[in-house]
Amino acid sequence: MHPSSCDTFVALPPSTKGQRIIFGKNSDRPCDEVQEVVYFPSRDYSTGEKVECTYIEIEQAAHTYAVVLSRPAWLWGAEMGANEHQVCIGNEAVWGRATADDDEALLGMDLVRLGLERADTAEKAVDVMAELLEKYGQGGSCMEDECGFTYHNSFLISDRKEAWLLETSGKYWAAERVEGGHRNISNEYGITTKIDKEHAGMREYAQSKGWWDGKSQFNFTAVFSWVSTASIDDAGSRYCEGKNLLEKHNGHITAETMMEILRDTDSGINMEGVFMTTGSMVSVIPMDPALPGVHYFTATPDPERSVFKPFVFVKDVEQMKETCSPNYGLDDPVKKKPRFQSKPDRKHPLLLKHEVVYEIIETCKDRGKIIMQNMRQLEMKKMAEMEVILSNGVEDCMLLANLFSSSVQEEMAVYSKI
Repeated sequence: MHPSSCDTFVALPPSTKGQRIIFGKNSDRPCDEVQEVVYFPSRDYSTGEKVECTYIEIEQAAHTYAVVLSRPAWLWGAEMGANEHQVCIGNEAVWGRATADDDEALLGMDLVRLGLERADTAEKAVDVMAELLEKYGQGGSCMEDECGFTYHNSFLISDRKEAWLLETSGKYWAAERVEGGHRNISNEYGITTKIDKEHAGMREYAQSKGWWDGKSQFNFTAVFSWVSTASIDDAGSRYCEGKNLLEKHNGHITAETMMEILRDTDSGINMEGVFMTTGSMVSVIPMDPALPGVHYFTATPDPERSVFKPFVFVKDVEQMKETCSPNYGLDDPVKKKPRFQSKPDRKHPLLLKHEVVYEIIETCKDRGKIIMQNMRQLEMKKMAEMEVILSNGVEDCMLLANLFSSSVQEEMAVYSKI
């Protein structure tokens, strides 16, 4: 099972408008899967403490950074997110010559969260994730059922000054630094001959498998992927469509631009069907460290029919009850073995409201048009408020502690008026 899903983007100066980095991702997952948006504050841990990831337990770090995550509600990790140091990470499923492992290990989504919790720069996130990958491997079902849906992962990681592309095949990996312009990833390997970091045994392994002759220039995609690098640029691929959309706006890419790209249905980036876009994220990160980053999340499916709502890292952020799914604790079928014997209702309050509105938009043209107008007006109002903060900084942190939750409540109020 190799569905085409997920697209992740990053734009840096000179591709962006102003001295800002713009990060965006659509998380394309099974259409019945719930995606929640959650916040975890920074925390210190004692020596020897462990952390239980989706399937396995690993050693905990002495300190974890505050993170905001958009994640499938059944697992520990995340599809995408950011931390208090403005590091942003999104992952993609990739397949190649090496078989993705069914044995339970770290999921790529676990690595997203671990990288965010343990690294204060994009490059450090590469190092953290690569070290954990080498130590624990990646594997286990990536869906909430017994279908054995597994894959390798690629990651796009950014901070205030640069971005990194990290691509994996089993425990082997390569990373490429992106210092300017724009980059996007879909479900294909993208690193070719520019490799800035790599697994120490990667080339020897590839040679032992007969994938590389040991003499020609090493090309990560050509070695580890089933497809040639030429197919990545195929005009019909989502990768190429995304690249073209970035190029179309090159030099003046903004948060609005990124949202427009994520909402593009014709390209397949806003995915519909059995696999669909179940959550979206756009981050605006000023290169000036004195200015805050703003992270927008939908927490609902289909960005065209959703509201991007802002989050800013400040002290004492309030928990996001409206976008948090029910917690089933040790009774969760994911935690019991054999796993996935049942599937509980994981819908959070915002999603329940959104489902009703989504149906009206789909079936009642006039009412749907009014709802969509009100949703866009709310989004534009929030973005205007955030532009002041992005330009001038935060004057009163307390006013932003409830920013995301209050924005969700305003969205729900729009829905209640129908």
